[in-house]
Amino acid sequence: MADDITSESAQTVAAGQLRAFIERIERLEEEKQTIADDIKEVYAEMKGTGFDVKAVRTIVRLRKKDQSERQEEEAMIDLYKAALGMA
Repeated sequence: MADDITSESAQTVAAGQLRAFIERIERLEEEKQTIADDIKEVYAEMKGTGFDVKAVRTIVRLRKKDQSERQEEEAMIDLYKAALGMA
């Protein structure tokens, strides 16, 4: 009987811990959506003031990379453009 009580207590603790993790994930997902909506609004505002949003998105993506990674990517693009007669 003691084993049954211990097992039930462990299951209750595990269920409580699982519920807490899930609730944290749900809150973070809500925050992530709010941030995504805020970013979308900023891009819309930029577009409204005449900025090229596609170009800005490219700049944001490039700024996330370090300089050597950017240079490597740009060199590869230049090589491919030259191979296609685009340069």
